[in-house]
Amino acid sequence: MANNLYVAATEPRSGKSAISLGLMELLTRNIKKVTFFKPLVKVDHRLGERDNTINLIKNQYNLCTKYEEMYAYTTAEANHLISLGKQEELMDGIMAKYNQLAAVSDFILCEGIELEGASASFDFDINVDIANNLGCPMILVAGAKMKTPEEVVSAIKVYHESMESRSCDLLATIVNRVDPSYQAKLTSRIKQENLKGLTYIITNDENLGNPSVGEVARLLNAEILYGEQNLSRHVRSFTIAAMQLRNLLERIEYGTLIITPGDRSDVVLACLAAVQSMTMPNISGIMLTGGLVPEKAIQTVIEGFPDTVPIIAVGENTYQAAIRVENIHAAITPDNTRKITQALAVFERHVDMDELSDKIIKTKTTIVTPKMFESQLLQRARANRQHIVLPEGETDRVLQAAEILLRREVVDLTLLGNEDKIKERISSLGLHLDNAAIIEPRKSAHFEEYAETYYELRKNKGITQDNAHDIMGDLNFFGTMMIYKGHADGMVSGAMHTTADTIRPAFQFIKTKPECSIVSSVFLMCLNDRVLAYGDCAVNPNPTAEELAEIAISSAQTAAIFGINPLVAMLSYSSGKSGKGEQVEKVRKATEIAQERAKTLFPGLEIEGPIQYDAAVDAEVARTKMPDSKVAGRATVFVFPDLNTGNNTYKAVQRSANAVAVGPILQGLRKPVNDLSRGCLVTDIVNTVAITAVQAQAEKLAKK
Repeated sequence: MANNLYVAATEPRSGKSAISLGLMELLTRNIKKVTFFKPLVKVDHRLGERDNTINLIKNQYNLCTKYEEMYAYTTAEANHLISLGKQEELMDGIMAKYNQLAAVSDFILCEGIELEGASASFDFDINVDIANNLGCPMILVAGAKMKTPEEVVSAIKVYHESMESRSCDLLATIVNRVDPSYQAKLTSRIKQENLKGLTYIITNDENLGNPSVGEVARLLNAEILYGEQNLSRHVRSFTIAAMQLRNLLERIEYGTLIITPGDRSDVVLACLAAVQSMTMPNISGIMLTGGLVPEKAIQTVIEGFPDTVPIIAVGENTYQAAIRVENIHAAITPDNTRKITQALAVFERHVDMDELSDKIIKTKTTIVTPKMFESQLLQRARANRQHIVLPEGETDRVLQAAEILLRREVVDLTLLGNEDKIKERISSLGLHLDNAAIIEPRKSAHFEEYAETYYELRKNKGITQDNAHDIMGDLNFFGTMMIYKGHADGMVSGAMHTTADTIRPAFQFIKTKPECSIVSSVFLMCLNDRVLAYGDCAVNPNPTAEELAEIAISSAQTAAIFGINPLVAMLSYSSGKSGKGEQVEKVRKATEIAQERAKTLFPGLEIEGPIQYDAAVDAEVARTKMPDSKVAGRATVFVFPDLNTGNNTYKAVQRSANAVAVGPILQGLRKPVNDLSRGCLVTDIVNTVAITAVQAQAEKLAKK
């Protein structure tokens, strides 16, 4: 079942809040803990403003969530971050707020933001980015007020194409505020287009699209003089009463707001008389302008009318007040129960609740963006914190990454190196690393124990006790021994060391798992909408068929640890039985060995090979080349025949497809040790430490 949903509109004033209200009604009938989230809100909290839709949903459904937890940023804050080039920080903040809600909710309904003018299309792009990064399928709300059927359909197609190009999961389109006179024509046009997902058409309801007198009073900061009990009356139109009464009375229509200077007592009395008349349309209220109110004698007359219409007063002159009323955007406020009831009734009348509910329940988005993967990775590491040792504690990038990891409570850390130098760099960089343990190997209380253990493990290799003491002074050897002795759960190094320096100690005494004869690697390739696993692209130059089979099983296991459903493609320059040659035969043999081993090591694992890359990823090509394959066109784990092919391919995809390459992740060791690139960024270190922690979790779970 999907556990989230994102509502976005094509334009302002599309009635999106009414749709969100209807969706909340649908969701709360079927799911226990539903909450509401707006990534961005267009309010100024410094002025005491609050987002109306958050208040509406929170009040209507008695949500226990605090208001501050139900949004991430104001639009002003978001625009400031974007202007500084901090889009990633913006997305990180949104995801962090969302994840806090996700931890205590069964389902989250998210509502996007929309602005007017030139920023509207950019604004929708932001909504798509947010929806994809939160892993939300989307419901698109298309505004149809004052549009022809052709204009409505054309706009919907543009947004559908934009969403499809960015792999956004579209669940349904709701066309809102449709003129009833062309509902049938619009329905026919939409059917002709065969649009993706469900489509619903909701006709315009004037009561929802028009503000109440209470809303007008609140937005204009008007004084309520009379009729406070009738503020829920809807303003369908307004007229300025600056003419003689006989002309004014002819212009009164049902739901009209009469705007008149406060000293026009004749207009006020005539309107109140019209309200009492059985032959006149019922007005919604009276607005007095210019800061003037009726004189005492007139007030006495007004007070004699039972259950009078609202009379409100503003300080602006008549013309200014009329302009402000014209620009009011009607909202469904938490206190307007009539409008809430009407909105729910309209939604239920036009939307097939059972059909949409079934669609939501059965829809599970398959999108995994790089940002989503990184967020999920940190969440998984945080859920069961592991102790990771970082031998390069004197390195600025490592210290900066350590601060991020500790602040976000992802792992517990030990930094190795000269204690004075580490503390000096921490101070110089202005970091806060009070929770990190700092160990200078030769001053450690465990140094002699570690050296003795190393001597016992390697004395048959010619190591003397003096050698053992010298070697244990090496940061990577000391860190690896911490893992061996159970004083740490994993190690990450390589920002200042070669790969050989990082993994040599692990080869010597951590060693490989019983079912593995070699250590291999895998890169997790984060594309725009999914994550793939590439192995081996970093360690083994020219593996044999047996080693290639082992790499396939290890890569599938690693992929599964990180939430990727493994479908393994054994890559070659030919697919199936079409090609011959030494390299193809090696892959064919490796596939057979891997399939046999998977029966005991990974039951149910699907492995296909030899297969070309295009047949492995493209469903159309797969139908032509390997129509009966369960992997072709759907592969998620790609095993390359040699290091030359794998290393070049991952770098080509990384650069050409703008993919995020996470790794290399070493696999096959009894306990996790991972190597960094010497050109790694702080983010790379954070991700690699989190990956190591997740591997440590998996190793412990496997031993239970």
